Amino acid sequence: MGLYIETQVRADLETLWERTQEPGRHQRWDLRFTEIAYLPRAEGEPRHFRYATRVLPFLVVAGTGVSAGERHRAGGDRVSALRFASPHPLSLLAEGSGYWRYIPTPDGVRFLTGYDYRPRWGRLGRLADRLVFRPLMGWATAWSFDRLRLWCERGVTPERALVHWLLELAARVLLVAVPPTLASLPLGPLSPGAVPLTVLGLALATLVPPSPRTPAARRCLRTPPARTREPRLLATLEATGEPAPKPAPEPALEQS
Repeated sequence: MGLYIETQVRADLETLWERTQEPGRHQRWDLRFTEIAYLPRAEGEPRHFRYATRVLPFLVVAGTGVSAGERHRAGGDRVSALRFASPHPLSLLAEGSGYWRYIPTPDGVRFLTGYDYRPRWGRLGRLADRLVFRPLMGWATAWSFDRLRLWCERGVTPERALVHWLLELAARVLLVAVPPTLASLPLGPLSPGAVPLTVLGLALATLVPPSPRTPAARRCLRTPPARTREPRLLATLEATGEPAPKPAPEPALEQS
């Protein structure tokens, strides 16, 4: 099953396009990548790129891909598509494909993605992907999209947004951890109410909405709309290896 993420960005189309298509800006907001760079190409060749993710301080998993974009479409929207693959033996993601679509609206831009990939490591890899990696990738994509939205709408830089998120995460952890800690102290004054305080702390940590300046995956749509179609641009890109799964189809534009 392909991954689908959508958000509404209240910004102009050109700003959003630049911050997603330029590698130096893309890698600032996308949690999934540590480095993105275009590779040299001859005139007339499609754009190739290299991506890398630092999994551990001493471990970097890298891959390459090919991409193409359409800036001037009849409906006023824009689309970009890519195919990618990683030969690294420790990369669960072997190969995949996906797209971004930018749909102008009266309130900004609908920005959405659909992508899928083929995991390696056989049956064990498919199980790890279904239980852990795929949900994590979906969350990371949605969180990154909201981080990008804050940058475009509010001017909150990706670096500052990460600080906001870490501070808020620490506060939520403290809400859950402090009451049991106080209850364990000898003659602790909060011991009789430790259980209700813990429940209250857990409820607050879970239910209180994130700050308007803090990225949150929950703000993004994760289910594609009923009317969908696959982007034709993907068919123009050469495969990077074995055929990869098709990404989640993109929404069809409303007919005027």
